[in-house]
Amino acid sequence: MRVKLGDVCERGTSNLKLSDVSEKNGEFSVFGASGYIGSVDFYQQGYPYVAVVKDGAGIGRAMLCPGKTSVIGTMQYLLPKDNILPKYLFYVVKYMNLEKYFTGATIPHIYFKDYKNEEFNFDFWERQVEIVSVLSKCEKVIDLCKQELQLLDKLIKARFVELFGDPVSNSYGLPEATLPDLGEFGRGVSKHRPRNDIKLLGGKYPLIQTGDVANAGLYITSYSSTYSELGLKQSKMWDKGTLCITIAANIAKTAILEFDACFPDSVVGFIANERTNNIFVHYWFSFFQAILESQAPESAQKNINLKILSELKVIVPEKRKQDQFASFVKLTDKSKVAVRKY
Repeated sequence: MRVKLGDVCERGTSNLKLSDVSEKNGEFSVFGASGYIGSVDFYQQGYPYVAVVKDGAGIGRAMLCPGKTSVIGTMQYLLPKDNILPKYLFYVVKYMNLEKYFTGATIPHIYFKDYKNEEFNFDFWERQVEIVSVLSKCEKVIDLCKQELQLLDKLIKARFVELFGDPVSNSYGLPEATLPDLGEFGRGVSKHRPRNDIKLLGGKYPLIQTGDVANAGLYITSYSSTYSELGLKQSKMWDKGTLCITIAANIAKTAILEFDACFPDSVVGFIANERTNNIFVHYWFSFFQAILESQAPESAQKNINLKILSELKVIVPEKRKQDQFASFVKLTDKSKVAVRKY
């Protein structure tokens, strides 16, 4: 049967601030948007509940919290009524599309009074127990797969260091060169303004954005936007195999095109020459990404310019060893694909 969220839970508020929790050492946990933040000698909720981030970063995210705990004021208590399991309520809220209820530009907010009328399928108690059991098992499998993927990523980085040393300090004293010395290197092109002019979009030519690169992993295998003939005319088509490097919003994230595609000037393209290969350069960047992002100037959004990238000193080991590393990565990537399919 269909019911409204407000039929199965009640709203609760917290006036706790981070300063109320810091440097305290009690026995009762306090949670914030990122999880556990500290312990105090009191609690606001005696029974398990769902907490929703109602202000700022992570807005709309839900978490299941145990009894005898509290949350800080940027979180909203959802207190389950007697007809619903706390964990069932958690899954309901977690998979609701709450984005349409976000308000505010500078600091977004979400209010229970707006989303309490969101409807969902409500099951009787025994069925709730069954559903929670199945979803909990699925989450455990997903978590194990994520852990396996993380271990494979660590394995690749460990192999990189074994072959080439620490790339940040160049501990093996390898030769160095700049990206322009190692291949074709240049920004994507998007001449037309406004960039999102509908006349530019909706054709047959793949268009890659910074988010596509940041979320891709090693290879970019899909796209969600396309250019029309007019869009292609004001841009540039890059070949399959090009290494894409982001320089705005997501800083120094890299991935390799699996198809010919265009991208805007917030992405830099690199095509390796005979001295290196794109897989090696991709993983070289993985050691520097956090450093470059932390140093990026921030106005409306973080960004770095082409000059910064073009002056980076890239280690240049023997090409034979680079190719050996690339072969190892390809084998490991097959394992990652198998894990994702599982």
